[in-house]
Amino acid sequence: MLIAGIGVASTYFEFLAPLLAEEGEVYALDLPGFGGVPASGQSPTAAFFADQVEGVLDHYRLDDPVLIGHSMGTQVVTEVLARRPGLSHAVLVSPVVDEAESTALVQGVRFVQSTARESIHIALLAVSAYLLCGFLYFFEALPHMLRYRISDRIGEGRATLLLIRGEYDRPSPRRLHSRLVARARTARRWEIEGAAHCVVNSHAVGVARLVRQHVDDELAPKGRMPAAEAAVPPAAHADLSMVLGAIASRLAEWISAARHDEDGVERAKARHARVLWDAYRPGR
Repeated sequence: MLIAGIGVASTYFEFLAPLLAEEGEVYALDLPGFGGVPASGQSPTAAFFADQVEGVLDHYRLDDPVLIGHSMGTQVVTEVLARRPGLSHAVLVSPVVDEAESTALVQGVRFVQSTARESIHIALLAVSAYLLCGFLYFFEALPHMLRYRISDRIGEGRATLLLIRGEYDRPSPRRLHSRLVARARTARRWEIEGAAHCVVNSHAVGVARLVRQHVDDELAPKGRMPAAEAAVPPAAHADLSMVLGAIASRLAEWISAARHDEDGVERAKARHARVLWDAYRPGR
């Protein structure tokens, strides 16, 4: 089960989700207020979002799923793990926030520093997600994210954890990972070279490989993965029709979100996923 960060949508997992789906079912969630899903009117805290995740777990009767959170999504996963001691494995990618840098200004600077290392594709993905979220709701959720102390909560769960960060992930520094590993019951930590904060998208191949080895308990406690092994390769079938199809599906998603048409958002996301699948799969 994939949980994205503040303001963004499940589309951040557009490459990671199909890679993981080779091994089993994947649920990529859009939290209330994000990704075109209407806000609930309740306070957007980690605990509230954890309630929504637990609702999905119960609805689908999932038996010991692997929870994977990115950025603020790691706070949500941490909350769920604290409530559900029976979960055996989880992954925290780019966890936030470092207590020493928990102001909006500093986090904004760190995010910009990391964004400078990201691709244009990821920048456009982020902008489109923030437009769907809306800046009012983003800034309503932001103080809750900044106040959440993941270091204090991480030891409450019993799952074996894998912490992943990119080499240039400034919002999720190495010192925070060291603190989290020290306070967790059992944790591995890995770094992917050349990656920044959106490592789940740009280096999804490496993240998927680490997740599989972690779940199989075949991963070393600590390590670094070269960028060449982790990065998403260029599209195998990129052409004008692929580009136009991707743009059209995104526009349909935005229009459906503006109309509060959840079914339309779902259809648009499905079309976009098919476009990417046709573009990136090795053969046709």
